[in-house]
Amino acid sequence: MKTMTIILAGMAASLGFGTLAAQAETLRLGDFQSTSHIVSMEGTTRWMDAVEEATDGEITFEHFPSEQAAKAKAQLDAVNSGILDAALLGTPYHADSLPLNSVIALPGFYGSAVEGTEALQEMLAEGPLREEILETDVTPIFGFVLPPYQVLAKERLGAGDDWDGKDVRTSGSTQAMTARALGGVGISIPGPEVYPAIERGRLDAVLFPLASVPGYKLNEVVSHISTNGSFGGYSFVMVVRSDLFDSLSAETQGQLVSTGKDVAMHVAQAQDDSVSGLIDEWASQGIETYEFTGDELSAITTDLEAVNADWSERLGDDRASEVLEIYGNLTAD
Repeated sequence: MKTMTIILAGMAASLGFGTLAAQAETLRLGDFQSTSHIVSMEGTTRWMDAVEEATDGEITFEHFPSEQAAKAKAQLDAVNSGILDAALLGTPYHADSLPLNSVIALPGFYGSAVEGTEALQEMLAEGPLREEILETDVTPIFGFVLPPYQVLAKERLGAGDDWDGKDVRTSGSTQAMTARALGGVGISIPGPEVYPAIERGRLDAVLFPLASVPGYKLNEVVSHISTNGSFGGYSFVMVVRSDLFDSLSAETQGQLVSTGKDVAMHVAQAQDDSVSGLIDEWASQGIETYEFTGDELSAITTDLEAVNADWSERLGDDRASEVLEIYGNLTAD
């Protein structure tokens, strides 16, 4: 874990510096990914290092990965209660507190992590998604998405009856709507618990981003993986407790945000770059990696048409239709 020393005024005076040195801050940062996951290696860890360098050590971090400080669904509560100062939130796990931010989980919007991240960054800079996060007493620093979700299963799932009655792992309640629209049963299970659930037969299929599969070793327990579907997305948002963020100088705040912007696009591109190599690797292992046919994609699209309207209606928030319109415009081809 990374630590740092807090420089006290009295110590500075006793050493003869005369003026007060800038007080350093150690931010306790939590997330639920392991340090071997691409999101951690190319995202969280990279950002912490960039911030420490940009601020000349004024800001450093004590990192709590792999749910060490709080479970995936409790990261926001941990920040609000003071257990953590910052957290990388998986927004679908916080749909009760951040329902508008669950828009990223809707199917059919973006085709790559870079495309989705560019849209999310704009929506976090201003507008309803940012406002909703600020209402929970945390400040969004940057956000990025995973590549579009595909289906992983022990048999090939195409369209229509293939999905009927299947228990499908989804990331939160919004993506569960996608599973239901296809004829399956959406079951929300955190990423670290998916492997044993498939292995023990609790799940028939999993909606999952391909770049994240190695981090959970899901290729060991499935035999079929789609490559050209778009079953929704997943957004991560780095947040800092608002009272702490507001106490920082404008320069330091800017350094946190600017380094975050760079890291967001970096981790998105890294994920996109990793997918083609993973597909080749899995194929060599005997896994059937397959593309949906045109007819299958057409049928899937038809089945999913009602999901967006249902999402907006269920939220009962006047801002939901605005969010959908903004998101659609930002990801339009």
